Amino acid sequence: MGLTKTIYVGPFAHCVSLQELDICVDGAIGVDESGKIAFVERDVPTDYEPSKEGWSGAEIIRIGDNGFFFPGFIDTHIHASQYPNAGIFGNSTLLDWLNTYTFPMESSFKDVNFARRVYTRVVSRTLSHGTTTACYYATVHVPATNLLSDICLEKGQRAFVGRVCMDRLSPDYYRDESVESTIADSRACIEHVKKIDPQHALITPVITPRFAPSCTDESLCALGELHKETQFPVQTHISENKAEIELVKELFPKSKHYTDVYDEAGLLTSKTILAHCVHLSKDEQSIIKQRGAKISHCPASNTAITSGTAKVRELLEAGLTVGLGTDVSGGYSPSILEEVRQAILVSRHVAMDHGDPAKLSTEESLYLATRGGARVVGLEDKIGGFDVGMDWDAQMISLGSVPEDGEMGELEGPVDIFLQESFADRVNKWVYNGDDRNTTSVWVKGRLVHRKN
Repeated sequence: MGLTKTIYVGPFAHCVSLQELDICVDGAIGVDESGKIAFVERDVPTDYEPSKEGWSGAEIIRIGDNGFFFPGFIDTHIHASQYPNAGIFGNSTLLDWLNTYTFPMESSFKDVNFARRVYTRVVSRTLSHGTTTACYYATVHVPATNLLSDICLEKGQRAFVGRVCMDRLSPDYYRDESVESTIADSRACIEHVKKIDPQHALITPVITPRFAPSCTDESLCALGELHKETQFPVQTHISENKAEIELVKELFPKSKHYTDVYDEAGLLTSKTILAHCVHLSKDEQSIIKQRGAKISHCPASNTAITSGTAKVRELLEAGLTVGLGTDVSGGYSPSILEEVRQAILVSRHVAMDHGDPAKLSTEESLYLATRGGARVVGLEDKIGGFDVGMDWDAQMISLGSVPEDGEMGELEGPVDIFLQESFADRVNKWVYNGDDRNTTSVWVKGRLVHRKN
């Protein structure tokens, strides 16, 4: 069924810059039949009715004074296949965690029925948390990876879907047989997306070398050639853990550093998403900026598996583009709102050693979750804010007020609002206390893709 003109009436908030959160208490946003924002009006009356020519018959969706519309979140790094392990990381560090938890789980996706069960849940779950765009890592399995693309398209989530490539340092039962099979299987997944979504309106293939240690030089270079040929984006990991960095030095002795490994292979371009970047040197930061590559900051994961504290302020001041990623299942939650909190808290731990300028504000972290993420995935002109011409990728946030007697009601969310707070304070309360219970509706390109019962 096609879309109809719709006007969303009520408070809205979005980031207009890294430091500025724009809050409009009495707004109206018109979305046309293509799912794009046609107009934004401010200071409208509570009994607003459309007056613009051609909009008299538009559907009107109103939200109460205690809620607001907010742009959809963008998860720039999530392992869909690891979702069953979310919250299970024990006392592991990165390399032990891969062998103990990750490779056994991912190898089970050779069973397409199991893959369907997991992928259906992870897409539904991320949508319920307001994630309208996700950069997914799948597994080495072509049928299961293609199934993930199918599910994202069916459920209406904007997604970058990558078949994981690795031809060494993984179990014999779970790796690519050869460089040739790496490329052939990657092409098969690319062709599948071309078939189901030729214009890439929602689904885009992403070339996905797992990380340098799990790929031979030949494999990385072949994937670099595939990237050059197809111009599809690249996603991988870098400088997550100190032991991993030492391993890269051993495996790639001719490279200057970790970043150089990807650069020499042709995998470091303006369409590259680098997850973690916890321990980058100044020289590496400079090269990443020169190539225009982007960064996915995954604070919950970096803390959970003790990888380190990424210096996000330093990265931003170096002119690098940064978004947020859940990194499920190194990260324990599929919620980007949780990453917003964790990014703020991790920055405060950095500030304890490096001074207050290292701190990220609430506004800055929300920017990373929306417009920053949009820049990371190369869609800054389409998503991340409520500008005219952008797609309506949005979530409706509802905050229940506390009754006069203070008692708990049924189906209440976790945010207590006493109606004495300013609207900015209500947004802050949501950031630090909210969860998916507050996300009552979610839209992608104007299509309703999630509604809370």
